[in-house]
Formats: sequence, C-alpha cells, structure tokens
Amino acid sequence: MNKATIYLLWAARLVAAIIMLQTLYFKFLAQPESVFIFSTLGIEPWGRIGSGIAELIASVLILNPRTSWIGAGLGLGVMAGAILSHLTVLGISVQGDGGYLFFLAIAVAVSCSTILLLTRKQWLPVLARAIQSVFGKKIAHTNT
Repeated sequence: MNKATIYLLWAARLVAAIIMLQTLYFKFLAQPESVFIFSTLGIEPWGRIGSGIAELIASVLILNPRTSWIGAGLGLGVMAGAILSHLTVLGISVQGDGGYLFFLAIAVAVSCSTILLLTRKQWLPVLARAIQSVFGKKIAHTNT
C-alpha cells in the first residue's frame, strides 16, 4: 500500500471507531434519546445494550490493523440495521435532531465500506476458504 492509501485507511478507521465509541455513552447510560429510539423499535433495553456491545467490539477490532476488516464487517452490519431503522420506522430526523444520527450512521457505513475495500487482500482469501469448506469446491483467487 502506498502512503496515501494508508492514510485513507487510518482516517476511515478513526472516523468509524470514534463515532461508534462516542455513542456508547448514550447507549450504556440509558440516555433518553437512546431509550426513545430503541423503545420505538420495540427492542428496549436489549437492543440498545446489544448494539452498544457490538459497536464496542467493532471499534476495538477496527483500530487493530490485523482485525480491522472484521470490525468493519461488524460495524457495517450494525449500521445497516440503524440506517434501515431510520428509513422504515424512525424517520431521518429523530426527536428534532435534523438527521444527525442518521448521517452519523451513514458516515460509519461509508468508513467501514472503505476499510473493507482497502483490506480486501486480507479477507478475500478467508472468505474463499470458508466457501470452499462449505461447498467443497476450490475457488480461484487472484491477488489484485
């Protein structure tokens, strides 16, 4: 990887991890905004606590270069759920926030996608081996 790619990868890691870590305060301390969101979704308190734990794990994994792709996959999954919840149940703006939480979820999803794109040489072989073990067929893999 060249220097620009390394800087972009670290920027994506920091954006994703910082945003997810700063939301833990609201989730773990049952702040009214978080309680409202997860109550509206019908998954309070376990959804709030579970998503907080998943975001904490994802953030720690993202900050470690060897495991950042795993954390990015987990973070992208959590953010997909958040974005889908905003689009279907909550609305873009929650309690008059002007879409702030929605756009934070988009920022994390874009950052996690960037991490996955830039670390594909780490996770593509793992995925190929997993598919091979499930289906018993050899999959050709090229390093690009």
